[in-house]
Amino acid sequence: MGLLDDLKGKAQQVIGGNEQAIKDGIEKAGDFVDSKTGGKHADKIDAVQRGASDFVDKQNNRPTSDPVVEQPPVAGQPPVAGEPRQPGL
Repeated sequence: MGLLDDLKGKAQQVIGGNEQAIKDGIEKAGDFVDSKTGGKHADKIDAVQRGASDFVDKQNNRPTSDPVVEQPPVAGQPPVAGEPRQPGL
């Protein structure tokens, strides 16, 4: 077992049952850093907060957001930006 696997296992043990307290701590820490930087890096701080909260959720196999459901293209309409075009559409 590698060092990262060992750390992940320890993190899972600590997180178990304390998810909300940990997520509250993540939020408070991010808000503290944001206040100290005058909001200069708010977007980056928010991204780190989301990533850390998602990590906490994933440790208990909880979904972090609604599953993405892809809709098939409708004949006669152009594809949504970023989707490859299909022949005949």
